[in-house]
Amino acid sequence: MSVYEYSATTIDGEERSLSEYEGRVLLIVNTASKCGFTPQYQELQELYEQYREQGFEVLGFPSNQFMNQEPGEEEEIREFCERNYGVTFPLFAKTDVKGENAHPLFRYLTKSAPGILVDDVKWNFTKFLISRKGEVIGRYAPTTKPFAVRNDIENALAQ
Repeated sequence: MSVYEYSATTIDGEERSLSEYEGRVLLIVNTASKCGFTPQYQELQELYEQYREQGFEVLGFPSNQFMNQEPGEEEEIREFCERNYGVTFPLFAKTDVKGENAHPLFRYLTKSAPGILVDDVKWNFTKFLISRKGEVIGRYAPTTKPFAVRNDIENALAQ
């Protein structure tokens, strides 16, 4: 199994196979616009800009499952991210990341890299690092700032 076996709807409403990212290192993050961790968008964007040419992508999956911290529609989310954080990395449609309606991608991610106390995604800005082969090689808590993942990203890019 790998993330390449899944597809998801982009923030523009298009179905996209994650196989389009084959051979790239991915950082998959569930996001929210009204969360205490929302400023992490800035570091995510900076990592994306710094490593994109080396084969790195950030994939943002907005979710409204944690205290309704992503209440807007897709267009509002995109505008918020672009206006406030200059986000240019791929964003997807609002996605359930936990529970019985969790997107199959997030079921795979959490099964491949269970959390310390819960297997589900615990909160907004949980991060999953994916190897060039599409395998989960790291899971990071919402409190882990994106720059703290930099060494792991560089190691994955070197593989």
